[in-house]
Amino acid sequence: MYSIDLTGKNALVFGVANQRSIAWAIARALHEAGANVALAYQNERLKEPVQALAGELGDARLYQCDMSVDEEVARLFREVGDSLGALSIVVHSIAFANREDLGGEFSKTDREGFRLALDVSAFSLIPMVRHAAPLMTDGGAVIAMTFLAAEKVFPGYNVMGVAKAALENSVKQLAAEYGPAGIRVNAISAGPLDTLSSRVISGYRDMKRIHQERAPMARNITHEDVGGAALFLCSDLSSGVTGTVLHVDAGYSIMGI
Repeated sequence: MYSIDLTGKNALVFGVANQRSIAWAIARALHEAGANVALAYQNERLKEPVQALAGELGDARLYQCDMSVDEEVARLFREVGDSLGALSIVVHSIAFANREDLGGEFSKTDREGFRLALDVSAFSLIPMVRHAAPLMTDGGAVIAMTFLAAEKVFPGYNVMGVAKAALENSVKQLAAEYGPAGIRVNAISAGPLDTLSSRVISGYRDMKRIHQERAPMARNITHEDVGGAALFLCSDLSSGVTGTVLHVDAGYSIMGI
């Protein structure tokens, strides 16, 4: 009764860069549950590694799209509609900030760096859902990836913490707007994970060590932990869950000290 079978569901996953990407862990979990998974990548530079991984998903369809360009977003979803017909699942796992804005004094963040981080990491979810919604004819699930820095200060995360806070509020706003259409919008707040992006965060090694020391489960999380949580949020088992930030962090977020 409670098994997860996504056979016949089309999923579009944004943010796969390599085998360590959180988006890749989610894509694999959805594929193993029977979903037809398609991958969206930003530009030609990222195509080759994504194409190599797509073969592990039964030759998943690939779409190129820079989410910071409105025309590309509109074109992408037209192509998705033409080739897949309908969507059931969308995964937003994209974020970016200038490297110099991920360390040092937050007050020295300049206007352009702030705008860029918010545009790519938070605003992008809004047109993504707006264009995906007409393809979700039987309802659907949208997942965004966030981090505890949306709620608390993590030295070195800086402007990305602000972007994640904006992303989380956008999740709630979109959940309220699209709920009547049967479209659920949630976020996963994952603990520290080794990814291409985490390597540029100042103090990441300390962050990971402290997480393991203080988390109730006395460990860091795995990519599989996040993939499993995403699978739940994309399935009918979470049919009554929307506008929620699900912490997948071995309990770290509940601790005061």
